[in-house]
Amino acid sequence: MKENIIYDVLVIGAGAAGMFAAVTAAENGASVIIAERNEKAGRKLAITGKGRCNVTNNSDVETVMNNLPKNPKFMYSALNAFPPSEVMNFFEREGVPLKTERGNRVFPVSDKAYDIVDALYNKLKKLGVKILHTRVTDICTGEGRVTGAKTENGQISARNVIIATGGLSYPVTGSDGDGYEFARKLGHTVTKIKPSLVPLETRGGCAEMMGLSLKNVTLNIYEKGKKKPVFREQGEMLFTHFGISGPLVLSASSLMGEITEGKYTAQIDMKPALDAAALDRRILRDFEERRNMKLSNALRKLLPEAVIPAVLKAGDIDGGKQVNAVTAAERARLLNTVKAFPLEITSYRPIAEAVITDGGVSVKEIEPATMRSKLVEGLYFAGEIIDVTGFTGGFNLQIAFSTAYAAGKAAAGKI
Repeated sequence: MKENIIYDVLVIGAGAAGMFAAVTAAENGASVIIAERNEKAGRKLAITGKGRCNVTNNSDVETVMNNLPKNPKFMYSALNAFPPSEVMNFFEREGVPLKTERGNRVFPVSDKAYDIVDALYNKLKKLGVKILHTRVTDICTGEGRVTGAKTENGQISARNVIIATGGLSYPVTGSDGDGYEFARKLGHTVTKIKPSLVPLETRGGCAEMMGLSLKNVTLNIYEKGKKKPVFREQGEMLFTHFGISGPLVLSASSLMGEITEGKYTAQIDMKPALDAAALDRRILRDFEERRNMKLSNALRKLLPEAVIPAVLKAGDIDGGKQVNAVTAAERARLLNTVKAFPLEITSYRPIAEAVITDGGVSVKEIEPATMRSKLVEGLYFAGEIIDVTGFTGGFNLQIAFSTAYAAGKAAAGKI
């Protein structure tokens, strides 16, 4: 690749943030080129939301910030400049009808993530943005500012560079941490990297309950030495062969630190709508109706069948005894176990299984209104590479679009 062209903006990465940063820069009059290592743009975006793409959350800026567990204040300017309403307006203008579902989650009406990818790709083409499918190997600098990048196919000259390479989650889509290395080489601090929005492994696994989904339960995560839970929320979760997963678990993982032996325990309230007294009355009523049945069978009206053996084991209760032989102490243990089913958390699942990466380029070294590097002139960041995270529900893609808008506009010199 031999070119004498000097582009206004080079974007590294054609994910959600990279494509949108390029669109914004081009709309503001910049000549833009994207370097994307994959053969196709938007590979990770195409598989988000189980292939449906939860593109944003239909809420105000304050709500979005309340759903960012990591560095929410950093996002204030970017979110106000490009809030969820603007994300929705953009895609609907580009021919993608949207719908709002439970929890204000926004999806394409088609339920096809590729419609979002195609909208961005087609917009890039209309704006004349060039996409080179090549891997960037280094960012070039001179006299304290960026001058472009080296690739496997040659050199790209550019006045401004936006790094939008993603994190370490879903490495099959091309996110292998290159962006962190670029940032480090240019003097930036990269905070500790760990998985976020990721399933959790538990002691002994939960193989006997594998595949069981619990709805309308409350998950509590406790950290050793702390009285208040680090996470408490009602919703849906799933038992797996290795432990627990599902929306509640993914959200909980984003509020947890490094997992060490005995540090974190989970407690599941399987009947959060009933307080202890009401649950006891319910159990007594069921026991009265089934007094001559085996305890394990008598509990099928109260609990899913697959969870009963685990509850009885945790409560140290013989499920084979008749209901009329259950003691008051055993009934109390049963009640306590149903309200606080215990699991010891042993580790996160691998970062390759995480929805997003926790950690990234330190926000202390990035201007929040422009995403401009405070250390290197002409360098910008957008998306998951920045040390900001959100809960599930479209908040992480909102981070991507808001930071991309800020970076793209600033790099084009229009801010």
